[in-house]
Parts: sequence; C-alpha cells; structure tokens
Amino acid sequence: MLTGRLMNADAGSCWPVAPGHGRTADLGVAQMRVLASGDATNGGAFALAEFSGTSEGAWTVPHLHRGFEESFFILDGRFTFTVGEKAIAASSGMYILVPRGTAHTFSAAAGGGRFLLLMVPGGLEEMFFELGRLPPNAIRDPVARAAISARYDSIPV
Repeated sequence: MLTGRLMNADAGSCWPVAPGHGRTADLGVAQMRVLASGDATNGGAFALAEFSGTSEGAWTVPHLHRGFEESFFILDGRFTFTVGEKAIAASSGMYILVPRGTAHTFSAAAGGGRFLLLMVPGGLEEMFFELGRLPPNAIRDPVARAAISARYDSIPV
C-alpha cells in the first residue's frame, strides 16, 4: 500500500492505492486524495484525485485553465457545475469534461459528495497541496487562491 508520493511508473509495473491511502490535502471544504500524481504518470501525462466533503455550497472559485483539461466523475452526492454559461446538475455516475480555456466552478448540495478529478496533463494536484497548507477553505478565497493559482495555470475569473 502506498501512502506518500509515487515515483515515475515503469513499463510492466503498477501502482495500487488502497482505500484510505494516498497523499492527501485538507482543503477545509473538502479533502483531496491523490490516486495517481503527475510525477507518477510517465512525465506528467495526467493526475487522478478523489475529492470528498460534507460541506454544502461552493467548493472553489470560478476559474479556468489555459493548458489542460479537467474531467469530473461524480461518485456520490449532488453538485451544480457551471461550465462557461451553462449550469449542469450532476449526480452519481455523471461525467463532465471541462475543455481548456473554459471558465468553471461547482458547488455541492446539502450533505456534500465525492468525485474523481482527472487532470490532463498532471501537476495541478500540487496547487491543492499548497492550498491545504493555508487556513481552512482558502480554496474558496479569491485572494488566497490567486496568489497560488497563477503558478499552476488555474486563473480565477
């Protein structure tokens, strides 16, 4: 079982991450658990993380990414995603792709929820670790977010 940072995966190897394991960041409103980091996916091909929380309301600020896509797969709960100008009600089993350069945000319904986030290419997970070292819920604070986000191509709008 792996509990820390993964090293670059070699052909013929695999990286199992058991339930409750993986590198985590407490973001106040939610917790992130990295399943595959950018530095484990052959040069940062992608990163995959699970986000979970019980908080209702916004889990992030409106933002966009110029250099990568984000994909969300809802595991539990209900969320409202705003992608561009479109509001999308999302629940368990739904998948949402946010193309590069598209403003987006999301909020959880009562009880919160859980989703997988695929980041292509990887590397954005490091921003969440930095945000996790700030006061609780800094991920929803536009000023705190802007100070860190610019280094990771996560631009508040």
